[in-house]
Amino acid sequence: MKYLLTIYADESTWVDASPEDGAKLMAAYEAFGREAGAAVLGGEALQPTATATTVRVRDGERLLTDGPFAETREQLGGYYGIDVADLDAALGWAAKIPDAANGCVEVRPIMEFDAPSAEAPGHDAAARG
Repeated sequence: MKYLLTIYADESTWVDASPEDGAKLMAAYEAFGREAGAAVLGGEALQPTATATTVRVRDGERLLTDGPFAETREQLGGYYGIDVADLDAALGWAAKIPDAANGCVEVRPIMEFDAPSAEAPGHDAAARG
């Protein structure tokens, strides 16, 4: 099954880190990537929230807001897509992500539209075109 592991942590951990602490954290992520190996479908780190723009459309008008959608202590910092046997395996990998120690990692199954059992309520193949 495919899962998205979204990493939430206080981005000041990276911004305020000494060069040595930053190098240790990067080394921990590199070790995670090597250990996870083929289970990882892809993943990326994100730029700080100050670079984000949130887009909303209301009454046909595009509204832009600088920054993330919500003010929180933890920000979305990156993600991994993984393909593993089951939820227990996904939770195991999520616990090994370095920022799980000071933030959190959300584990969410990826919806696969070609599998009939994965259809979202109210959605069918005809509706997708």
